[in-house]
Parts: sequence; C-alpha cells; structure tokens
Amino acid sequence: MKALVCNEPGRLTMVSQPDPVRGEGEVLVRIRHVGICGTDFHIFAGKHPFLEYPRVMGHELSGTVDEAPDDSRLKKGEPVYIVPYLSCGTCQACRKGLTNACRNIRVLGVHCDGGMAECVSVPESNVVPTGNIPLEDASMIEFLAIGAHGVKRGNIAAEDRVLITGSGPIGMSAIIFAKARGAHVTVMDTREDRLAFAVDRLGADATIFADGSAETEASRQTGDEWYDVVVDATGNAAPMQRGFNFLAHGARYVLLSVVRQDITFSDPEFHKREATLIASRNAQADDFAEVVRQIEAGRVPTRALNTHRGRLEDGVELFSQWSRPDAGVIKAILEI
Repeated sequence: MKALVCNEPGRLTMVSQPDPVRGEGEVLVRIRHVGICGTDFHIFAGKHPFLEYPRVMGHELSGTVDEAPDDSRLKKGEPVYIVPYLSCGTCQACRKGLTNACRNIRVLGVHCDGGMAECVSVPESNVVPTGNIPLEDASMIEFLAIGAHGVKRGNIAAEDRVLITGSGPIGMSAIIFAKARGAHVTVMDTREDRLAFAVDRLGADATIFADGSAETEASRQTGDEWYDVVVDATGNAAPMQRGFNFLAHGARYVLLSVVRQDITFSDPEFHKREATLIASRNAQADDFAEVVRQIEAGRVPTRALNTHRGRLEDGVELFSQWSRPDAGVIKAILEI
C-alpha cells in the first residue's frame, strides 16, 4: 500500500509498504479521507513532544470497511469513521469510562502509525458507521469532537456568557458546540479574518481583538461582569495565562490547549471568584455522536471549514504549502 511517511522534521516521503494484517477483534479499513490537524503540522515541524520518527501521520480518518470479523456488526464496503484513541481498557481511567484519559493511550498518527495510508487495522470498537454523513465530512468528526468535549467539560448552558480564545479549527469547533447549546459566545483572536469567519459562518455573537486593550473591551462588553466560561484554544502559554483575567465570579476555565510550559495564575484572584479550572483531553464516544447529530442537523458548516483539498499522492508538496500561515488553511483534507 501507499503511505506518506514523515521521516524526520521537515521531510516527507511517499513509500510503498505491506498492507496491515488484521488482528483479532480488529477491522481493516480502506482509508478514503484524512483531515490534516495542527498536531500533524507540529509533527512535520518537529515540535511534538510525544513522537518518534519515522511516523505515518493522520488521525482524522474516514473510509470503508475492507475486512471485519465474521461476527462483526460492520459489513464490507460500509462507510465509517475512526476514533483514533486506542485505550488499554484496564487502567483506572478506563475502568471509570474515561478512555480519553487512558494512562496507556496510543493515538493513531502520534504514538503509532496512522491513516495517511491506504489501509489501517484498528479495534472494532474504534470503527463507527458514518450514517448519512459524506465520507469527506466524516473525516472532520474527530477535530469537531475535541471542541464538543471541551464544551461538555465546561458544562456550557444557554444562560452562559462564553469567551473562546483562539479561533483556529479547535476554537471554531468550540464555537459551534457552545452556540448549539444556546450560549452567548464571544471570540478573541489576533486575526481579523478568523474573527469575521467566526461571526459570519459560525454564529459567534461578538469578537475581541487580542491586543493590549482586550481586558478593557471585555469589561465594556460584559458590563464589568466578565465571562461565565472561558475556553482556551490558543495552544500558547501566554494567552492561556491571560485567560484567567476574563473569569467572572463562579466561572469555569476550560483548557483545550496543552503546552509544555508551566501555567501560573494569581491564587487570591482565583479563590475570590471560586473559579474552576478544567482540563479537556481528546473526546469520548458521546462527543463523536454529538458531532454527527449536529452535522446531520445542518449546524456545522462543513464546506466552509474544509478550505483545502488534495490527493495523498501530492501530499509531500501540499503539506509544505499548507503548513505556511499565509495559506489560509482552516481544515485541509487529503483524499486517497
């Protein structure tokens, strides 16, 4: 089979390698579409802390069933998407149903080879029928589920005033699912084009430009009451720390981002607000299901989110192009 391999930072190669052999309890999936994630760009740039090269990237995957166990609920040729988090099923987190926080988790395309290839073999529990969703759209379900999980973790409700910092793809997914719950959503970023997209295409209610006057503007917009929920999707330590400045009394602060640096905050300010700090990692089965429901309901502008498309065969050239900030990528998808 063909596969796109990141041999080392900055170097991709299209190779031919043996097809995977389906293991016991696994399903062999013929990959059709692969969404390109910020994680993939970090791997390409050599910035991912949990990765060894060479690696076949790709964890936003859709395809068709090629081979399944005899007693499987899945049929050959059936359209499916893949949940890329391979959990152990036995650790303390898994026993509680928190498979997204498995102590021994392996993520396709990060800890083991992923789906920038013609086939993968994964446990049947990680393979889900797409229903009425086109395969191209199904390859976006995983990144959308990240935002849906963060919104769920923040317990966002219709009466909440929400600030989402960072309007990349993950921030956009948080906007979509916060709005689906009826919240009033403000988006903060340094890119005017992304702020305009958040309002025009995602239904955000207000925006704040993330310059030195952002706190003043947030205070003005909220009548000095600030935000019931702040969701950080910046992937940068400085704005993650700054996010504490925007918390209302009794607020929740959800960190969708993860960085290697320490994050610090003023304990007296945090305590007097009786604020809650919440980590959000990966996603769970109900988050994927929520994404499917919202896509089927027409509340996810999939065509607007999928800004760039190409073939796996052209991946070496396309990846270099799409990784540039001026490329304007929101979500790029490779077709196989």
